[in-house]
Amino acid sequence: MLGNLLQDSGIDCVVLERAERAHIETRARAGFLAANTVRILERHGLAEGLRRRGQAHSTCEFRTEDGRFRLDYSGLGRGESHTVYPQQHLVTDLLTRFLAAGGRIDFATEAVAVLDTDTDRPSVAVREADGRPGQWRARYVAGCDGRHGAARRSLPAGSVRRHHRDHGVTWLGLLAEAPPSLDAVGYAVHERGFAGHMARTSDVTRYYLQYEHGTGADAWSEERIWDELELRMRAPEFGPLHRGRIARRAVVDLESDVLEPLRHGSLLLVGDAAGLISPSAAKGANLAVLEAEFAARALLDALVRGDSDGLDAYSARCLAYIWRAQEFSAWMIGLLHGPSGSDGASLFHNSLRRSRITSLRTSRSQQDWFAEHYVGV
Repeated sequence: MLGNLLQDSGIDCVVLERAERAHIETRARAGFLAANTVRILERHGLAEGLRRRGQAHSTCEFRTEDGRFRLDYSGLGRGESHTVYPQQHLVTDLLTRFLAAGGRIDFATEAVAVLDTDTDRPSVAVREADGRPGQWRARYVAGCDGRHGAARRSLPAGSVRRHHRDHGVTWLGLLAEAPPSLDAVGYAVHERGFAGHMARTSDVTRYYLQYEHGTGADAWSEERIWDELELRMRAPEFGPLHRGRIARRAVVDLESDVLEPLRHGSLLLVGDAAGLISPSAAKGANLAVLEAEFAARALLDALVRGDSDGLDAYSARCLAYIWRAQEFSAWMIGLLHGPSGSDGASLFHNSLRRSRITSLRTSRSQQDWFAEHYVGV
């Protein structure tokens, strides 16, 4: 995303990509794009694929011990909806356009360290595709390589404040070769743990199961997974699930992780390198697109107009959105998960959670708040 914006503005840039191209274009990731993300893509002429193949989505369904209810959030809050477009398709669109316009991506090239960020000639030490060491120099470096990437690892000790929270919840993320079982995002709250249903395409569905921490992704058989999904989603009451082969599975520990500041001299942190957010509210990719636009504007002003105000404000501007998204994500985690114990504290927490769900079912003001934050970034 950032590469396209910079290149379209006439700024020379190169993307250093650790993976092979085929891996990037087939790696399944989340697919719920917020309305503002779609606007950003359209504003820069990058929305052709999602407009052709994306699907509007505006309904979520909650299933609890008190029954089920639906929210059509396109009629609530700001009246906005999601566009379902698998993230690997969007990445493929952006990659193809960048290369077609003459951009350079060095695949199978791993960034090892970012050096000299306190100067106007930073460099990136890399391991080339053939295993040999290499080095790139530039005026600025954008660290878009996640929470474990070279950009974060290279920050000087004591230069950042890290905000981290382990939410104490683990999911088993599943990609099933099966059509969606309901025409909504499904959130099931059950005494055995949370279960989630998210449509991806007409024949692929994403599921989540709350899972015991430390258990391997392959510990459960497919039959056990489907049985547990049907139990927690209350299939006997509301209809069976469409079963199919579990094509992919992964264990996800729900964590939040934010760094401050996000600019370190000539290095900018973008996406998960800036702040990791749990998948409970589909904010990660949307934040990354927003931050890429902020970074592109700031770099354009600095490199073309000699104005550093955008770079100086980059960190604070991004963090305002990151923390708002983190707040809603944490609220969603508390809404969907509860302790399994029968002690007083567990009973208190679960009673609060039940009350929150009741408010979401019955209160228009609560529904408007939910819709605005659920779709918004």
